[in-house]
Amino acid sequence: MTPFEQYGKLHVEGKNLVDASGKPVVLKGISTHNLNEYPDYVNEAAFKQFRDEYNVNIMRLAMYAAFADNNPGYADSDDEHRAKLEELILKGVKICADLGLYCLVDWHILFDYNPNMHTDMAIRFFKNIAPKLKDYDNVIYEICNEPNMNMETKEETTWEDVKRYANQVIPEIKNIDHEKVIIVGTPTWSQRVDTASDSPLEYDNIMYALHFYADTHRDKLRDICKYARSKNLPIFVTEFGVGRADGDGDINDEESAKWLDLLDSEKISRVIWNLSNKNETSSILVPSCTKTYGFAEEDLTECGKRMKSIMSRM
Repeated sequence: MTPFEQYGKLHVEGKNLVDASGKPVVLKGISTHNLNEYPDYVNEAAFKQFRDEYNVNIMRLAMYAAFADNNPGYADSDDEHRAKLEELILKGVKICADLGLYCLVDWHILFDYNPNMHTDMAIRFFKNIAPKLKDYDNVIYEICNEPNMNMETKEETTWEDVKRYANQVIPEIKNIDHEKVIIVGTPTWSQRVDTASDSPLEYDNIMYALHFYADTHRDKLRDICKYARSKNLPIFVTEFGVGRADGDGDINDEESAKWLDLLDSEKISRVIWNLSNKNETSSILVPSCTKTYGFAEEDLTECGKRMKSIMSRM
């Protein structure tokens, strides 16, 4: 039985993501890295291996809205490239559907620190992609990955900024497809679920993103998570790592275990970062691995090896 056959179409009830019969569901999966840089990992053989060998039940497709240097994202590229990115998203969703996996479609803001910088392009993307994905009941939308701050001026994106953006984008999606679960990022690189819990959005089937990297984010952020859950906020950890917040550094098994224990106790879904061979701690593949599927033990980084055991929890 595939994950989708087991759980069916998902929705939000209270603070939980639940299956078609209303029982809480915990999704566990892997995020791609930037699809502009690593499109070849979106293939059926890789996703099938993650499902069958690693107990993954969701894949996250990270489509950067904007990027640095000479590698533009959706918002800062031309129409031809945007069409290719949309085709890649559709390909990934179809692969997941065929394998009975859930698929998280991620409008991945990062360098464009405030989602309002590209509201028009976000609306364009979701208005283009939502009609094509309306019949795919395995899809979840993530509309702003990590609202953060201008690194030069130190101007922070606030929850009010995020709400202003969400109140423009969410209705556009719901006008096309009102049933899908939508995840909204929170300020400070998707850490301030407490501010979201104090002033949540007024829509059905909405969840809020919490991101953590175990060697950086410890008791203080776990306390924020607990506070938000005490106020019945539906949280989805759409990105986490076992090392530092910059994606590198040492793996911290002790802090990772504390986080996973909390997620398990709260029945919070989680997606680990990242599927690539980039030379950093958070990549699950070693830099020398040129495969895009058929991964063996020697192809996995220390993060990748831990990922296998993390996905087997519960």
